[in-house]
Amino acid sequence: MKRKQQLLGLLVITGLGIPTLSNAQKKDSVQEKNIEETVLLGSRGGARSKTDSPVPVDVFNLKKESIILPQSNINQILNIIAPSFTSTVQTAADGTDHLDPAQLRGLGPDQVLVLVNGKRRHTSALINVNGTPGRGTVGTDLNAIPSFAIDRLEVLRDGASAQYGSDAIAGVINLGLKRDTGKLSGQFTYGGNLTPTANDHTGNFDGQNIQVDLNYGNKIGKKGGFYNITWSSQFRDATSRAGTENGNLFNAYNAIEQRALENGVNLSSLFSNINNTPNSQQIIDYIHQYAQNVNYFSSAYQSQIQNANTISALQGILTTNFTDQELAYRGLTRKDFNMQIGQSKLNNHQLFANIEVPVSDHWKVYTFGGYSYRNGVSGGFYRRPNQSRTFTGLYPNGYLPQIGTQIQDISFSTGIKGDWKGWNIDLSNTFGQNSFDYTIKNTGNTSLRFASPNEFDAGGLRFTQNTINLDFNKDYDILSGLNIAFGGEHRYENFKISAGEEASYTAYDIFGNPQTATTAANQKPTDFFGNTLPGGSQVFGGFRPDNAVSKNRQSVAGYVDFALNITDWFLADAAARYENYSDFGSTFNYKLASRIKVADNFNLRFAGSTGFRAPSIHQIYYNVTSTLFTSGQLLEVGTFSNDSKIANLLGIPKLKQETSKSASVGFTYKIPSANLTITADGYFTRIDDRILLTGQFSRAAVSAVAQAAYDEAQVNATQFFVNAIDTETKGLDFVITQNSRISNVKIDNNFAINLNKTKKVGATHTSGLLQSPDLEKVYFAENVRVYLEEATPRVKATLSHNISWKDFSFYLRNTYYGKVTSPDLIDVNGDGTIGAQEHQSIADKVITDVSAAYQFTKNVGLSLGVNNVFDIYPTKNLTASTNNDQFIYSRSTSQFGLNGRYVFARINFNF
Repeated sequence: MKRKQQLLGLLVITGLGIPTLSNAQKKDSVQEKNIEETVLLGSRGGARSKTDSPVPVDVFNLKKESIILPQSNINQILNIIAPSFTSTVQTAADGTDHLDPAQLRGLGPDQVLVLVNGKRRHTSALINVNGTPGRGTVGTDLNAIPSFAIDRLEVLRDGASAQYGSDAIAGVINLGLKRDTGKLSGQFTYGGNLTPTANDHTGNFDGQNIQVDLNYGNKIGKKGGFYNITWSSQFRDATSRAGTENGNLFNAYNAIEQRALENGVNLSSLFSNINNTPNSQQIIDYIHQYAQNVNYFSSAYQSQIQNANTISALQGILTTNFTDQELAYRGLTRKDFNMQIGQSKLNNHQLFANIEVPVSDHWKVYTFGGYSYRNGVSGGFYRRPNQSRTFTGLYPNGYLPQIGTQIQDISFSTGIKGDWKGWNIDLSNTFGQNSFDYTIKNTGNTSLRFASPNEFDAGGLRFTQNTINLDFNKDYDILSGLNIAFGGEHRYENFKISAGEEASYTAYDIFGNPQTATTAANQKPTDFFGNTLPGGSQVFGGFRPDNAVSKNRQSVAGYVDFALNITDWFLADAAARYENYSDFGSTFNYKLASRIKVADNFNLRFAGSTGFRAPSIHQIYYNVTSTLFTSGQLLEVGTFSNDSKIANLLGIPKLKQETSKSASVGFTYKIPSANLTITADGYFTRIDDRILLTGQFSRAAVSAVAQAAYDEAQVNATQFFVNAIDTETKGLDFVITQNSRISNVKIDNNFAINLNKTKKVGATHTSGLLQSPDLEKVYFAENVRVYLEEATPRVKATLSHNISWKDFSFYLRNTYYGKVTSPDLIDVNGDGTIGAQEHQSIADKVITDVSAAYQFTKNVGLSLGVNNVFDIYPTKNLTASTNNDQFIYSRSTSQFGLNGRYVFARINFNF
């Protein structure tokens, strides 16, 4: 704790050192005209200055900062510049590898609302069901929007459900699109990771990233109309951060099988079910024959093999591990069997437009939106030759299956706004759709044996949202100014799961027919050792026809919003919203906020509100069977909707909305002579009936009737979405900004820190047959608790300096990431036992980014920089969490990623 206090103190002192120098040299400086940033979020009554807002709002000029920032997509940019925001690239997490979960103030990805030009943005089709922060949530795919299309970012750090509706419990992010006209601007960026850990810790360079961004705008007519269009393409290679596979890979049978293959005999072709084959003697004879070609078998071991004259006897002998010897024989190394750990390979193409056309002196029509297509490939767990999941008749060395995703995102908003008798009116329709389609590559359906394809259409997800808004607001000359706003909203949502091809989810019998509950054991394909060969595409089983759904819901809402300047120094805001959902009922929420001007440059601000988050339609209807790595083994885990047969058998209730109560108090303070602004805001949020994805209920833990349902669904374990717990989040945001000018040198300094802590309060809301002490530990599992409370930093701070001199700019940023906790339960202290809450702690770290830019002419400039200059990595996993030295660093926490140092060069141009 002392070390952390010293570090934060140093950051503050360093951040304030430059303004002190500026004041000391005040006589030599030229005072720059200071135009304070205004904010649109948090009020329906128009723009206010940041410091006059009754709620905390961050404003970032992305058009300006993107020239010199090392980061290139919205998630990465926000993670660096906004301490209350957390997001990192995930690995080995299926579709989540291509969609980074993002969190605000330590709350969930689905508890922050995203707007574009003030209109509600649709969420992703993907629901995160794997082992990453944000597990069980549905977030917004910020990376579907090109950062080069954004003029500025606003982050409202306060509950705002009463103003903006569902999801705004943690806050609201608004992306303001560019309105530039009369020029073509662009940038070409090349970068990658230059680090000794590249290429599975052999060094050099990986993760090559090439990005091209173009923006063009022009005027329409002579009354302020315009169009602005952005195109962005990104080509990103994967990074590899695995160690060296150190598990068992080859057994004696694999060695003999390989010698037989080299002589034209495929042992797997001699049987389909080893317990039901008429040619057992032929198999035994071949094993005896080709075992003699394995020159590293000892004479004693050879004798055991030659003297074993039954299949069962050979099965007992041939499991012996000979990995190192067989690797040498085949000319392979252990790294050839590594997983692909790191960022996924990704190609991303985006087109966005922002258009506005006046139709009269008082009215204008507008439209904005875009299209994004992302094609990603990530790796799963390696299928080793000595596993029954691997059909060695086709893959004698095993294989690394790949999950291919095709993500398409469409958005289109159109409306008309203007002035009518003093009323500002805005009528709009906003459509959005996000789809996630899966193609599983370099894999197989093991039960099909030789007939298996190596690529499968595994189906997909699609989410569609259409929102109609009608908003009114008007200013009145009452007291020191009154603004009244009201409006309504209608929202339609559809969630669709499409089934994959039959072979992607089906297990087949030895005759090539789909297995049923009555298929006899001796008609199911097996490996040599009698293990049943699993069906479906390995690594990601396709969505089945039983999983396929297309479900709709609608909501209608009405709101009122009042902003009254009672005096020049006292502002009061009040908002209320009623919303009704077709699938779970209605909710009413309110918000009160106030700003008191204690002195010309010192304000106090207060806010209190209730809020809600409707269960996402995904959480209500999502169902799938996935292969998950759990407690050191791969299991078939079924995620079932709450209206399923298994959910009913276990007494899982239907989902209802989360409700929240929030309060915040803070101050803003300006020192004009130093161009210094300080803001501090403490906050408290209580969320009741928080929706979580449970832990995994094993087959052995449930009743005999439920076990039969497990068998019918072909799963080893189940998990569900439930209103599991209540939580409280407490935190503090503290921000210092300062700018100065010394002769021709302009200096911007920013320090910000976020402290937050989320914890469960009260009892777990168990239900039905799961109301036992043992099952309660699964209902709200220990790893789920860690994801919720400790997997993201409770402390995050940034200190940045941007220095400009003539055509040269220099940027330096230090970001402090507090410690996090790995969700894995392991023997951390080495005493031979695993405690109920024994987890590895991932230490706090400071990441340094530096970049420089030079404008050669008014049209062309160059930026060079390094993200993570000192090549800092998270704390290494303890051995028990590495999965045979594959996960060197935790894949289940969110700090700053595991890619290491990133270097880049960027050419900027405008004409």
